[in-house]
Amino acid sequence: MVPDDPAVPICSAKGCRASAVWVLAWNNPKLHTPERRKTWLACEEHREHLSQFLGVRGFLKDVVRFEEWEPVDEGPGGGSAADR
Repeated sequence: MVPDDPAVPICSAKGCRASAVWVLAWNNPKLHTPERRKTWLACEEHREHLSQFLGVRGFLKDVVRFEEWEPVDEGPGGGSAADR
């Protein structure tokens, strides 16, 4: 399914154009401060695969339904936790 609205968030899996249902919050401790959260978005089909990819590397911090995700503002110049 391809979202008609470009504002509709889509899955981060390579080649997938499905609407995102999940937010996978992650952090690479070699690059990010402990409180920093990067995010990938996932459709139902790719949630497990993307979670495993991040999990085996020790990066996965949280998986939350998209409508429940509350991005954290990191202040000026810091971006937000919702950047992919």
